[in-house]
Amino acid sequence: MALRLDTQIQFLKGVGPKLGDLFSRKGLKTLGDLFEFYPRAYEDQRAARNISSLRPDDIVSIKATVVAVHSVNMGRSARKMYDVLVRDASGQIHCKYFRVPYKGYFERFKPFTEVRVVGKVTEYRGRLEFHHPDIKDVEPDEETQDALIPLYTEIEGLATAKIMKLVRSAFAQIEEWPEEAFPKWMREKYNLIPRKDALKDIHFPDPNKAKEYSEFKTAAQKRIIFDEFFWLELYLASKKAGFQKEGAPQIRNSGEKMRALLQSLPFEMTGAQKRVFTEIKADLEKGHPMHRMVQGDVGSGKTLVSFMAAIYAAESGYQSCLMAPTEILAEQHFKNARKVLEPLGVRLGLLVGKSKASERKALLAALAAGEIDLIIGTHALIEDEVQFSNLGLVIIDEQHRFGVEQRGVLKNKGNSPHFLVMTATPIPRTLAMTVYGDLDVSIIDEMPAGRSPIQTRATFESKRPQALQFMLEQIQKGRQAYIVYPLVEESEKIDLKDAVSEYEKLKELYPQLKIGLLHGKMKPDEKDQVMDQFRKNEIQVLVSTTVIEVGVDVPNANIMIIEHAERFGLSQLHQLRGRVGRGEYKSFCILIMGYAVSEEGKARTEMMEKTSDGFKIAEFDLEMRGPGEFMGTRQSGLSGFKLANLVRDMAILQEAREAAFEVLRKDPKLSYVENQGLKAELLREHGPAALAGIA
Repeated sequence: MALRLDTQIQFLKGVGPKLGDLFSRKGLKTLGDLFEFYPRAYEDQRAARNISSLRPDDIVSIKATVVAVHSVNMGRSARKMYDVLVRDASGQIHCKYFRVPYKGYFERFKPFTEVRVVGKVTEYRGRLEFHHPDIKDVEPDEETQDALIPLYTEIEGLATAKIMKLVRSAFAQIEEWPEEAFPKWMREKYNLIPRKDALKDIHFPDPNKAKEYSEFKTAAQKRIIFDEFFWLELYLASKKAGFQKEGAPQIRNSGEKMRALLQSLPFEMTGAQKRVFTEIKADLEKGHPMHRMVQGDVGSGKTLVSFMAAIYAAESGYQSCLMAPTEILAEQHFKNARKVLEPLGVRLGLLVGKSKASERKALLAALAAGEIDLIIGTHALIEDEVQFSNLGLVIIDEQHRFGVEQRGVLKNKGNSPHFLVMTATPIPRTLAMTVYGDLDVSIIDEMPAGRSPIQTRATFESKRPQALQFMLEQIQKGRQAYIVYPLVEESEKIDLKDAVSEYEKLKELYPQLKIGLLHGKMKPDEKDQVMDQFRKNEIQVLVSTTVIEVGVDVPNANIMIIEHAERFGLSQLHQLRGRVGRGEYKSFCILIMGYAVSEEGKARTEMMEKTSDGFKIAEFDLEMRGPGEFMGTRQSGLSGFKLANLVRDMAILQEAREAAFEVLRKDPKLSYVENQGLKAELLREHGPAALAGIA
């Protein structure tokens, strides 16, 4: 049979159903999938080193002999750390693994086995070691090789050599390659080599370009990276084009209530807030729906800007809804709205899961009758029984916690309402161009006057008594404190402190203090009561989990202690730190680390000490974790990036985005002959919905 890109791998000579099933479980079903199973790295066998010559951060290949393999339990959890000790004539080095690549991976490393180790040298506590290197058996004919060897992620024991052999076989047997999808002008403008050539060069690299391959700067790598970005950007461009075709409420008025709101404030809005609201107002006055994301650092004043948009909509007779990710945050928004908006005649409502049936019924009736201008709530707002009279504006707080489907449900509750999404977690520019590439972006890059800087210090468990003593001194000055733990209750599996146990210990240790407990397992009424007491300074120390991560605002609280800080993500640490420094008092954040701290955990806490700039923190976090994990989701095509890297390849991303928008500007319906390949591939990549905006 003639082999094509969509031919099943099992039909490749030398594969068969059993091996084909192994590939299939890895998500590799066709020859096209196999060609897109790109090497993780390349080993330049001409650059082999001995152990004594290694330096921190070197990416090297060494030939060595296995001495021993040890496993160490990590705390009380079931997880193990594996340590493979290898040596050559010049010395020895440890190869550490904090996760197992697959079952049985370490069984092949017997003492006296000759292996080749490829990876990055790390310095940890004054000693050089490898973390998660590639270790493979030395091939019998390796000594005669003078090549750049692609290294693949192993598939349940299927080593690099076997995968290389199958890829080579597939290239030799394939008879039909599809036509180039990109039009000629695009390939020429962006210097893109044919896709077929790019795939071949990636799997069979030129040894003379070893440095370029290691830095992802070859023409082959550029073409594949461009492809991955381009299909996502074309999809987003088509979505954005679709928005422009929809009709929407044209919200335009004298702005009398909005000016009254500004005059009632006890402070001056920042220039950034004014600029962003001007952008929002311009969108609301157009005849197609706004899709705008407002991002700003913790405490930059995004909520006030959203209230201004809501009051502007209300003055034109349109309703707004504000959806928050937690009840605590929804209630806080409601309390703030009552202070700021209610005196100006804006009719408010609050809808959360715990609302009483009678109150809920009356609220929904008022909403449907148009007697509520702004309703604030949680995901309860997307339920079928929630109906609006004249919904004109949807505000979503903490956008990345809600899926596209929830946005769609709210959209259907109005006649193409305007969308304003806010995120308290700054989004790096590359993610704003991908995950949120269909949205216009506004940035509040200025903090309100009067905010005190937060002094951040990272320390180890041994210094905990001093941290608590410092907290006590602050409380004696009339301030309040948060102590945050990663767990609600003690766990047999994870050796970490928990909020409930430590709350009891702290009450014994400091009987003179009023200490409260807050966590996600408490009933809503209990949480409300605790937060109310903390706001009134009836609780001096609030022991909590990350339930306070977003939006909690108590200006008198000026000290944040985070236990097991190494267990939290950077975004979480930054959000938690943002709970203090909200008043006039000098504020402090103390990060207490356990003793078993990974290099990544240490790097996170060091970054927190270095800067309080949420955008810098977000860029660093993205670099460390990658986009999928950074967003906590596999949405919007990010999971489709097999070679592209948002941090490393930003310049290519910008080119791909420019190309995608230029294509639709020249040919809005993709009707030109030269663009039929683009249209077919867009349909294949993203389904029929991708063509809705260009139909």
